[in-house]
Amino acid sequence: MRPPVSPATSSMTACLLLSASLLQGTGDKASAADDDLLQRAIVSMGDTARLQRALAKARRGEPVTIGSIGGSITQGASATTEENRYPNRLAAWWGKTFPGTPVKLANAGIGATGSNYGALRVQRDLLSANPDFVVVEYGVNDGNSEECAETLEGVVRQILNHPNQPAVLILFMMHQNGANAQEWHGKVGAHYSLPMVSFRDAFWPEIEAGRMKWEDVMADVVHPNDRGHAAMADFVEQVCARVLQDLPADDALPEPGPVPAPLLTDAFEHVALLEGEDLKPVANDGWVLDPDPIYNGHQCWRADQPGSAVEFEIDGRIIMFMEFHVRGPMGMGRVQVDDREPIVVDSWFDQTWGGFRLTRELARDLAPGKHRVRVELLAEKHADSTGNEFRILGLGAAGL
Repeated sequence: MRPPVSPATSSMTACLLLSASLLQGTGDKASAADDDLLQRAIVSMGDTARLQRALAKARRGEPVTIGSIGGSITQGASATTEENRYPNRLAAWWGKTFPGTPVKLANAGIGATGSNYGALRVQRDLLSANPDFVVVEYGVNDGNSEECAETLEGVVRQILNHPNQPAVLILFMMHQNGANAQEWHGKVGAHYSLPMVSFRDAFWPEIEAGRMKWEDVMADVVHPNDRGHAAMADFVEQVCARVLQDLPADDALPEPGPVPAPLLTDAFEHVALLEGEDLKPVANDGWVLDPDPIYNGHQCWRADQPGSAVEFEIDGRIIMFMEFHVRGPMGMGRVQVDDREPIVVDSWFDQTWGGFRLTRELARDLAPGKHRVRVELLAEKHADSTGNEFRILGLGAAGL
């Protein structure tokens, strides 16, 4: 058994952040503010049985894998180096805390994606690495809604039901107005008794009170700078350090309890993802397979002539649709599932920061079995668009 470093030697970057330069205080005043910050940051310690077992595994010197899944923040946006990204910092903490223990990082963050796409890909992109401890971060890419809580629950249930019983922690970030999905996501976290950490709860009161500035920890309207990434990692590390401080011997470790019945639905636990190259048209007039404009190695179905139509089949009670959304010569498609009312999807984007995969629900409460998805390119387009191009990136299904 390898002795861990004392939790007291944690980086405590949050305390460094809340030094006199940020909170306009010194000495005991700054220290008290640090304590308040950490108390607010840790929303819930939850049931730590799984985390205890992950820490005990590292204490024994066995290889551990730290996992993360989320959007661009988890991917590392606005961090100046790879080492400064919060998942990398967190993995480094485990390495320093357990000298000699091999620590791997499985970072499954993908920018501009929510937990709906996360539920479709968590098996492929994260659980294939058999992580021991996972941070889930969708608090700003998801809306604060029951619909988004359903897909987050799908991500959580898939991780909790993975054979090696990973520990899961939910991390809440924030938009520049202080908003996030914490209300609905927190209901999921509470139902599964997960540790939860809130960057928003820690820093928003300080920003509102004028004791610190948004720019102290954030690089833009939603992405943390290096100090923000350091604080994110430190808040999670403090949860781990608290559990480690009273970690029992291996023969006294608690057994993880059973995964509770769903809070909202288990539909997004049973999913299928068909990227563009996996889609085989059952009818096609005018669509061609092209390289995916976002992800290397993937492909998409593209058309630019109005009237072009393509049809695919997919199993599932809930069908999701993914298209390339970008400010460019993009058009509109009429998308229909079976004989249901079609919807019009406009793939033109009014922002200039780049293109992204937009995942939306097309239909739910479908009968079991195959369903046909038809996409027809329309002549209509956004007034500011210069073309009719449309790219289908994939289809997803839930409730299998």
